[in-house]
Amino acid sequence: MESADLKILEVLQKDGALSIAAVAERTGISQNGCWRRIKRLEDEGVISGRVTLVNPAKVGLDLTVFVHVKASEHSEEWFERFSAAVQEMPEVVEFYRMAGEVDYLIKLMVENIAAYDAVYKRLTKAVNIVNVTSTFAVEVLKLTTALPLTHRFKADE
Repeated sequence: MESADLKILEVLQKDGALSIAAVAERTGISQNGCWRRIKRLEDEGVISGRVTLVNPAKVGLDLTVFVHVKASEHSEEWFERFSAAVQEMPEVVEFYRMAGEVDYLIKLMVENIAAYDAVYKRLTKAVNIVNVTSTFAVEVLKLTTALPLTHRFKADE
């Protein structure tokens, strides 16, 4: 990937609503060249979508919960049921298979403890789980969706 592509990505990660002209101006690339590069990055799947970020507290989602799950088994059938149940839960904003002490990590955004408890009950009803441990975020100290691309600039120079 060329440094011009990385510059475009840096700009778009900060504000995906910018016009092509604004991105071109901020990156020092012609508008046509910028449009072609963005189109190619989308076609290649480097840019996988564009979203609007919503402030969770402004829409009543005041509680961030990290749920650590230890599976009762590791069969394909168990995983399919578990994954399908998690995928159906709108409160789940991130879902990972892990290496280490826990098998899965789930990030939830919910209104309050009662809403968390409802998700917990749906989760434990879906499949047999050895252990579920949840931790609650008290304060957000850093939150970004931007990937750290600046290290790539240095490699190209």
